[in-house]
Amino acid sequence: MFEAVEYVVGFGLEHRDLSGITAIGIDEIQVKLGHVYMTLVYQIDVHCRRLLWMGEGRTEEVLGGFFDEFTGHLSTVKYVCSDMWRAYLNVIKLRLPSAINILDRFHIVQNLNKAMEKVRREETQYLKAKGFEPHLTGTRWCFLKRVENLTSKQADRLKETLKYNLKSTRAYLLKEDFQRLWTYNQPARAAAFLDGWCKAVMYSKIKPLKKFARSMRRHKPLIINYFKAKKQFSSGAVEGMNSYAKLAMRKSFGFKTKKGLKITLFHQLGNLPEPQLTHRLW
Repeated sequence: MFEAVEYVVGFGLEHRDLSGITAIGIDEIQVKLGHVYMTLVYQIDVHCRRLLWMGEGRTEEVLGGFFDEFTGHLSTVKYVCSDMWRAYLNVIKLRLPSAINILDRFHIVQNLNKAMEKVRREETQYLKAKGFEPHLTGTRWCFLKRVENLTSKQADRLKETLKYNLKSTRAYLLKEDFQRLWTYNQPARAAAFLDGWCKAVMYSKIKPLKKFARSMRRHKPLIINYFKAKKQFSSGAVEGMNSYAKLAMRKSFGFKTKKGLKITLFHQLGNLPEPQLTHRLW
């Protein structure tokens, strides 16, 4: 069976059409414990979403291997979606200088939630150490979920907790206010809002949020590229395909070889042309 799938994937990789690629997404997935990663590059055009390439690791050299292999097929690429991993940003800037690099909205919100959780966790420990009422105990998901996704019990608990003058309350209000960024359509207005939000955070004296705001300021041009691209591209498609990749890995109960991983993921996500078989392969 493996030989049959290997033949089909090999045929598909040799005969796939790589012309007209205008948008790609770059991300990594963890394939083993101990920070063992694979870099995955997807085509995320509206008409075609598929796995293009995968390499072992997440360094500049690894991603450079993709550009070396696909040199003749990237002249039409206008948009690149990635997270804030410095190695990826460096290679994209060097190898696709004219493309619009869009920072992944998913990871931006994820980093903001991590900052929010750090604020809540530190304040929970502080209240406990000082012998105050444990207002924040068991409120993690009340602060991290969007309001529309809260259960009635969580919504009631959040409403009660927000009555208290806590650092976590101020952090939560700033976190929720940040979501307004994604409602803008014009890059200039989005940039003005981001500037104002970061300024408010720096005045808040909430250290985890200040660290996040400084990151937003450093990456501001790449964040605003999302609006310059008229919100047509984000890494939502990449995260979706990453989920399928992780599911395929779980179903396979791990892989004995990197070759097996590559064949499985391209078979599932490569959108490859299939050979016209005239006889059975097994």
